[in-house]
Amino acid sequence: MSTDIKFKKGLSIKLKGVAAKDVSTANRSKIFAINPSDFHGLQPKLSVKEGDKVNVGDPVFYAKNNDQIKFVSPVSGTINEIVRGAKRRLLSIKISADQKDTFVDFGSKTPMKLAAPQVKEALLESGCWPMIRQRPYDVIADPNDTPKSIFISAYATAPLAASYEVILEGKEKEFQAGIDALSKLTEGKVHLSVGTSDSFLGQVNNAVVSKVSGKHPAGNVGVQIARLDPINAGDRVWVVNPQDVASIGSMFLSGKYDAKRIIALTGSQVEGPQYYEITQGAQIADLVAGKLKSGKSRIISGNPLTGFAVSSEDSIGFYDNQISVIPEGDHYEFFGWVPFIGNHKFSMSRTFFSWLSPNKEYDLDTNLNGEERAFVVTGEMERVFPMDIYPMQLLKATMIQDIEKMENLGIYEVAPEDFALIDFVSTSKIEAQQIIREGLDLMIKEVG
Repeated sequence: MSTDIKFKKGLSIKLKGVAAKDVSTANRSKIFAINPSDFHGLQPKLSVKEGDKVNVGDPVFYAKNNDQIKFVSPVSGTINEIVRGAKRRLLSIKISADQKDTFVDFGSKTPMKLAAPQVKEALLESGCWPMIRQRPYDVIADPNDTPKSIFISAYATAPLAASYEVILEGKEKEFQAGIDALSKLTEGKVHLSVGTSDSFLGQVNNAVVSKVSGKHPAGNVGVQIARLDPINAGDRVWVVNPQDVASIGSMFLSGKYDAKRIIALTGSQVEGPQYYEITQGAQIADLVAGKLKSGKSRIISGNPLTGFAVSSEDSIGFYDNQISVIPEGDHYEFFGWVPFIGNHKFSMSRTFFSWLSPNKEYDLDTNLNGEERAFVVTGEMERVFPMDIYPMQLLKATMIQDIEKMENLGIYEVAPEDFALIDFVSTSKIEAQQIIREGLDLMIKEVG
């Protein structure tokens, strides 16, 4: 253990419906889907047509601007449907799955015996490359770059977040092999952040392990990068989810693309929230069937702060390890703004008596409790934003597309998820995550 990092700013939101540490196998879907929209900024180029047979690991589409980056089938079966939207935009590729998967054999390898170009070639060929994303811009990493460092955050602080100790249980060899492979891709360090040193995560080799503590967003990889290895103009830092690190390692050890995932089904509208083993692209309906409580619910792919609403007919997102189900907020409360009543309302300030019960869990719904209004300088954003950045000033510079100010205020260091808490606490109700996403897209276009 080399470094301890403690974040003082932030906000922990305790919600009802945390997943119990039990793992079951979900029913296998008949139809699996790969959605190009899971990969921001991607221009897909199809390599299959309806009726084609595919194995696990066969490419389904490529990145149009770099055909080295492949997106492969998570199951074996038949291309069932290619869904297009307006202007023939590719929305989804649906695969009718075989009862038993057959795999493309990429050949098992020992990462530590390979040179960097060989590791990179194996990741590109097997379809594992999209698991690696870059900062700035929060997009798939460019294989032609060499990052100054690679970050992996195994410390989850988001509401109802899945535990990486549960997700990675029994995958110690695969995780170490993934770390070994990633360590070949940078001349700098591989940083692994953990919440506790008790699990195997604190003992891995070829990575600098840091023990992180603090309220959300302490688990966000962006705030850890800002503390350990800040990004300046021209820098490239890569980030990988811990579960994807194990999948990368599994590919090297077995020679097969590993599409198995452990996902947490969480939220107050779930009967018996827990973990399930699924396959990438599985339909949400097969995961939630018979597990939801009565009443109007919103299904969210991801956590309640950064996820997005989906229907049960949709598939689980490529990068998600959590499905959250919370009450739909389609009701109004008469005089709901009156302070100091009851202890059932969550408040960052001491507006309600709930502050007397700091460990209380809440059953929050999707109500915004207000409408969009002007920014007012209150300091509420700064209280939950642990980076050395002025968040309101950066949002304002982004809204007026002032590139020079955006650079000076730290746009390269942030991703939309770093502003999720600001969306939650801001009385302005302005969509901060969306503003930052549009700002990053502007920087890609103007600066590259």
